[in-house]
Amino acid sequence: MPDVHMVWDGLPLWFELKIISKVNRINITPHQVAWHMAYYARGGLSFFLAKAPSSRNIVLFSGSKGPELITKPVSEVQGSWFEGPAPLFEALRPEIEEHFRRALRLEVEALRPARRV
Repeated sequence: MPDVHMVWDGLPLWFELKIISKVNRINITPHQVAWHMAYYARGGLSFFLAKAPSSRNIVLFSGSKGPELITKPVSEVQGSWFEGPAPLFEALRPEIEEHFRRALRLEVEALRPARRV
């Protein structure tokens, strides 16, 4: 289970907190990758949040990036870099809202009766 569970305006999300090593990697276990991939596959929203110890910069990766993060340097995996937590949460809010909007649309469409032709 990830390090942080957060409910933001009623919307749940998870964060795995990591430190970027001197060799530009984060230490992720296969179990952590499996958890994030299973959660992502079921429509959940989770992230790997990593910080470089020598700066204020933090990088956010979707939980679906676990397989890449376990094998590649941080700089080779698509993520979003921020200069501290305030810009991170400012950018994260629209992403969270859009994720759950899409998920709810899919759920509503799945509940509609099929149209007969």
